Amino acid sequence: MTVPPDDRVFRREMASAYRSGWHFIDLVTAIPHRGDSLMVTLFGEPVVVVREEDEDVRAYRCLRKPRGAPQPVRCAIRYDMIFVNLDQRDHQLVEPQTISATPRSA
Repeated sequence: MTVPPDDRVFRREMASAYRSGWHFIDLVTAIPHRGDSLMVTLFGEPVVVVREEDEDVRAYRCLRKPRGAPQPVRCAIRYDMIFVNLDQRDHQLVEPQTISATPRSA
C-alpha cells in the first residue's frame, strides 16, 4: 500500500469516510483476480465484495431470505482500500419532486 505524500489529505479523507458511514473492508490486494470474492460480516449483515469480469470491484448485501437476490451496496476504493456504505438512505432511488407554482398575478 502506498501512502500519499501529503499525510494531512490522507487523514482528512479517512475521517470523512468514517463520519459518513463508509466502512473499511480490506485492501484491494485481497481480491487480485477477476472472479475473486471476499465475504465479510458488517454489523451482522453478510456482505460479499467481488472483482467483476470488467476488473471493477463491487459489493453486495446478501439477503437471508430464500432465493433473495444480492442487493448492490455502494463501494469505493481509496488508496488501495475497499470501503462500503450500508446506509439504506444512500441506496434508495429518489424521484424528483415536481413543484407546481401558481403565479401571483393569477
